[in-house]
Amino acid sequence: QVQLVESGGGLVQPGGSLRLSCAASGFTLDYYTIGWFRQAPGKEREGVSCTSSSDGSTYYADSVKGRFTISRDNAKKTVYLRMNSLKPEDTAVYYCAAATRFFCTSSSDEYGYWGQGTQVTVSS
Repeated sequence: QVQLVESGGGLVQPGGSLRLSCAASGFTLDYYTIGWFRQAPGKEREGVSCTSSSDGSTYYADSVKGRFTISRDNAKKTVYLRMNSLKPEDTAVYYCAAATRFFCTSSSDEYGYWGQGTQVTVSS
């Protein structure tokens, strides 16, 4: 069955870096647009980044532009989110999700498959 498993979260100091991984199984990653979302306590889920299945185009929320980089390795069936210059406001549970669409969207309603999430805490 379709499964997404996130890893790479943890505790990091402000200004530090983390790389999240999203390992896919049960489907061909090439055909899916993959998004990263995050949800902080008491806040709505937010679309952070996305990589499209069609042309490799990407999306970044304004809050992470220039700091986060999304990439995908279809052969390894893994999508990565490199996070640099982390801030306390980046603290959240990060989820990856898959959508059967050609182009990116930050709308969580468009994604049918979700991982269980990985906690990222940015604190000194």
